[in-house]
Amino acid sequence: MQSGWKFTLGLSAVLMMVGGCSEQQETPAQSTGLKPPSETGILKVATRNGSTTYYLDRHENPVGPEYALVSDYAQARGWEVEWTMLDSTADVLAALEAGTTHLAASGLTHLHSRNELFTPGPAHTEITEQLVCHRDDRPLPRKPEDIQGIDIAVTAGSSYVDTLNELAGQHPEIEFREDSERTTEVILAEVADRNVGCTVADSNIVQVMRRHFPHLEVAMNLTEGRNLGWYLPAGSDELAADAREWMNSKEGDEALGRMENRYYAYIGDFDFVDLRALNRRIEDRLPNYIDLFRAAEQKTGIPADLLAALSYQESHWNPKARSPTGVRGMMMLTLNTAKSLGVTNRLDPIASIDGGARYLADRHRRLPETIPEPDRTFLALASYNIGRGHLLDARQLARDLGKNPDSWEDMEKVLPLKADKRYYPSTRYGYARGYEPVHYVQRIRNYRDIIRPAFQ
Repeated sequence: MQSGWKFTLGLSAVLMMVGGCSEQQETPAQSTGLKPPSETGILKVATRNGSTTYYLDRHENPVGPEYALVSDYAQARGWEVEWTMLDSTADVLAALEAGTTHLAASGLTHLHSRNELFTPGPAHTEITEQLVCHRDDRPLPRKPEDIQGIDIAVTAGSSYVDTLNELAGQHPEIEFREDSERTTEVILAEVADRNVGCTVADSNIVQVMRRHFPHLEVAMNLTEGRNLGWYLPAGSDELAADAREWMNSKEGDEALGRMENRYYAYIGDFDFVDLRALNRRIEDRLPNYIDLFRAAEQKTGIPADLLAALSYQESHWNPKARSPTGVRGMMMLTLNTAKSLGVTNRLDPIASIDGGARYLADRHRRLPETIPEPDRTFLALASYNIGRGHLLDARQLARDLGKNPDSWEDMEKVLPLKADKRYYPSTRYGYARGYEPVHYVQRIRNYRDIIRPAFQ
């Protein structure tokens, strides 16, 4: 993984090269000496960090919808993938313009304006662009003429700019600003915190973000169905055709199914906020496992009610819980984590609770003893969720920003910066959905307050 690039070479410049007396224009890739992957065995791919593109999970493994599809494509062709992380959509488009990458896979909307500049590859996800606001800001705009006077911010260089400009042509009173510093995910978080009025985002991004920010509400759809897909430099017709052939094949169709199942199909299946459901499960599920949580406390020192709250957050006390991401059981252990803990059957509640408790105790033990409680426990929970590497990144970022890395109150503000392109490029492990552990810990704390009487 390389650091981000900055490009200033214009499209006209890279297309000016003329070869010999044939008077054929060279493609950007040709003019920069970029050989095709069929010759080198290496597919150079430009992307950006994001929950719907590419990121490192809590075990520091690369994941994401775009990562999954590109990896499957390259594997089918026997190629290695060389990933380049860029800060924004604008930077990805600049890489295409400069012809320094074979393929851009970063959640790019297929647009006529882009098709004129670049070679469209296969489409893989249908989305709509949605106007998203805070649910308490009533009345919400339900039609374009209602948008006037609303504070709207969108990511600079995105397709949302084109959409809003088109709307503003029909309704001149519509105004918005382009934000060159924050990603769509970060702006959505700002809407949830009521620091921004509304924003525009792809429906798949909204779907993911609403799991963590339930106050986000879709006010209206601004477009009909649009396609997200890959782009290649101008003139890359042969590679684009090959990519489309693979995507339309049985193998490509299966890869699409796996991607959709892992990253989107499960969203909405988990009920994080329904307290009535929690109270019902305290009555009918918790009694079956309460002694197991107490036994785990005796073994690890982690309070039983905290382990129960963690388990409820992970699985709703369902010993057979399975996620398309591969985690399973009461404590939703990954296969690798289970192996490291000696857990051979993740669906066995005894093994799962014992393993999860030991894993959390390890997260807790690895933190400096100087961190006071309850901050140390909250940080251990964050590590359980996001991974130790990303937590260490956030702690160093806190130091750099003059914050206290031992204070959960400060870390609640710093962790979301792991999703902010102004900050994550400087960290060792790069992008992470840093807002997730903040809400994860808060939910567990809330659950624990309600669960605690059952252990008294």
